Amino acid sequence: MGVLLAKRLGLGFVDTDLLIQEEAGRTLQAIVDQDGYEALRRIEEQVLLKLDLEHKVISTGGSAVYSAPAMEHLKTNGIVVFLDIPLELVIERIGDHSMRGISRRPDQSLEALFEERFELYSQYADLTVQGEGLNQDQVCDAVVEGLLSGKR
Repeated sequence: MGVLLAKRLGLGFVDTDLLIQEEAGRTLQAIVDQDGYEALRRIEEQVLLKLDLEHKVISTGGSAVYSAPAMEHLKTNGIVVFLDIPLELVIERIGDHSMRGISRRPDQSLEALFEERFELYSQYADLTVQGEGLNQDQVCDAVVEGLLSGKR
């Protein structure tokens, strides 16, 4: 979605998961496996805090919302968009989550993680777009419409 939105708006695009991997020199899953989920969150926060946000669409990792300083940086310098989809669709899109580098406690289910993050996403979002039943172009249209109308 981020790439489509950046193209539509004529902006640059940054995927922070890729920046985290570049900074750490390993995959997200390797970070979680070797150092734990908290290490991934710390690296993610560092990457987000030093990120230049001017004229860019930033696609953050799902755990970005656990860092209040990082989210404030994003909110101060941009508009935080939450693409709201149901858990079933998240699971479908993730597929085999064992290799995705998902930052969660070892004892935490995907359902519990979803609920926890949903509250945080809702708290930080400047614009929430309902994505269920929409294709990528329709979601992109809804985001653009929300941004241009100032609807938050």
